[in-house]
Amino acid sequence: MLNNKSILVTGGTGSFGKAFIRTVLERFPDVKRLVVFSRDELKQFEMAQQFPGENYPAIRYFIGDIRDEGRLRRALEGIDIVVHAAALKQVPAAEYNPFECIKTNVLGAQNLIEACLDSQVQRVVALSTDKAAAPINLYGATKLCSDKLFVAANNIRGHRNLRLSVVRYGNVMGSRGSVIPFFLDKRKTGILPITDPAMTRFNISLQEGVDMVLWSIENALGGEVLVPKIPSYRITDVANAVAPDCEQKIVGVRPGEKIHEEMITASDSLNTVDLGAYYAILPSAGLYSVDEYCERMNGVRVPVGFAYESGSNPDFLNVDQLRTLIDQHVIGKAID
Repeated sequence: MLNNKSILVTGGTGSFGKAFIRTVLERFPDVKRLVVFSRDELKQFEMAQQFPGENYPAIRYFIGDIRDEGRLRRALEGIDIVVHAAALKQVPAAEYNPFECIKTNVLGAQNLIEACLDSQVQRVVALSTDKAAAPINLYGATKLCSDKLFVAANNIRGHRNLRLSVVRYGNVMGSRGSVIPFFLDKRKTGILPITDPAMTRFNISLQEGVDMVLWSIENALGGEVLVPKIPSYRITDVANAVAPDCEQKIVGVRPGEKIHEEMITASDSLNTVDLGAYYAILPSAGLYSVDEYCERMNGVRVPVGFAYESGSNPDFLNVDQLRTLIDQHVIGKAID
């Protein structure tokens, strides 16, 4: 699938980017070129210690910002596949600095789309978030806007061999700034802050996110928002998995935060298809109808009114399962 292809990853020095690069190097030894595109020279230097050019001749480190369309065009020369992971993601920072978030998440997305339309890129997969479904904070609103831009770009691709799609998933277990590393750090104080005891979240491992993007590169028709079928967890169960002896102190929900996250709203159900391991939300005005998509992808329509929300998800992780996953994906050793 990726052998003899040139791939560019925006935000390539982040948690996802590093996991994606590692997976591609392991699974596709004949990949032609892997371009790590990001604006942080220190992170690129640190990543180059993990993946030095002398050991991985396909890898390139390209400093640039997706706000700079000219730099993107230069970076996309000879690129076949783009994975778009660059974004400003911290909810409080986005609320305090709204237009900075807009410039990266919205204008940066459009810059990338324009540059891809003017190059020989064949596949684009953009990473989204559950916060983009019925957003209540600016970060989620910018990602919803970004999703719409990538979806709509398929309508103007003309005769180009170009497909653009989006993958949307929930909290990545152990990612920077997420609740599990936060609790692991706080447990030494004996108190774990709980925003709301009813709070739930979707859960996905970093590798599952990478595998979903690889699936999308190979299978997506373009224009769909792909959503994985993944389990949920209760925030109190995470606290009990990390530090069962700690006091759980209720501190209240932060601004822009939901009790339960959504990935598919009931309003999306008319255009949503069940693909087995994933759901696909199709554009209301796209290049194909829902029935045509079902036929081509061997999918089935979801029931009218269907919604996919972390609180009503039938699949929940229990404390023991969470402890095992934290051991496997976050700290690499048993939590006592």
